Amino acid sequence: MQVVLNEIVYEVIEEYKNGFDEETLKERYTSYFEDYDYILGDWAYGKLRLKGFCEKKSKLFKPINDYAKVKEYILENCAYDCKYFILKKK
Repeated sequence: MQVVLNEIVYEVIEEYKNGFDEETLKERYTSYFEDYDYILGDWAYGKLRLKGFCEKKSKLFKPINDYAKVKEYILENCAYDCKYFILKKK
């Protein structure tokens, strides 16, 4: 599935527990996320939280937003067994 945000095409590469909600994503998305390679959306207390991640070759890359650690981030920083999705910029 694909979604267009601010004229940028993203692909939903992972979805857990039907976590993807396009309408809520469009409400929460800002231009801040445009430079990230991936966007993680997770749900906590009925609210969607977004976090950007990068591949190592990205100019924004830092260890804290390393996409290789996205699963670790979900386990350590998201609500237990929460719904979530991951978008990849095309």
